[in-house]
Amino acid sequence: MTNAQLTALQDGFTGFLALWVVVLVPQLITQLARHGGLRLRGLATTAAVLLYGCMTLAVVFLPLPGPGTRRLSQTVQLHPFQWIADIHTELLKHGGSWFMTQTFQQACLNVLLFVPLGVFARILWCRGLTGTALIGFTASLLIEITQLTANFGTAPYVYRIFDVDDLMNNTFGAGVGWVFGALLLTLLRSRPSTVGVQPARRERVHFAETR
Repeated sequence: MTNAQLTALQDGFTGFLALWVVVLVPQLITQLARHGGLRLRGLATTAAVLLYGCMTLAVVFLPLPGPGTRRLSQTVQLHPFQWIADIHTELLKHGGSWFMTQTFQQACLNVLLFVPLGVFARILWCRGLTGTALIGFTASLLIEITQLTANFGTAPYVYRIFDVDDLMNNTFGAGVGWVFGALLLTLLRSRPSTVGVQPARRERVHFAETR
């Protein structure tokens, strides 16, 4: 991870804290009015979604181009799996192992970036795998279009590449997140049934002892 990406994550976390404070107060008031108390699960869910959104936007769009930033020689990449060829080129230039190349690490980050979205789609929004993949693809496409249009004209020029590999890796990451969310739900649902059997067995033993 580069210094620019680390700085972007720090800015994203700062933005999350500022936004969460704004959202937290009305959420607390609403919970107290409706339920007469606080619901920590709802607070944690809101915080998780806001944190993910802020960190994702920060990584995708920050840092903004400055006066001395060099313009891109290529702004569109439409060849699927070009990242594999880029890894080969990077190995020829610098040597080493393929999983230590910057191209491979960037591809992994693109996958990991959308894993939480897949988890949210399965657990919070109850979407299937196909629906989750569509959500991931749509969100990724919106990001790529925003980058291609220089943030819809708000940036001085295009400073991120529209990359079809990013669309594929992001969508795959959302699918991985859906699988992880499904497994997590399965584990959580199996725990109450296991615990619920134990009291009934203890009652039968107690009844036998009283006889």
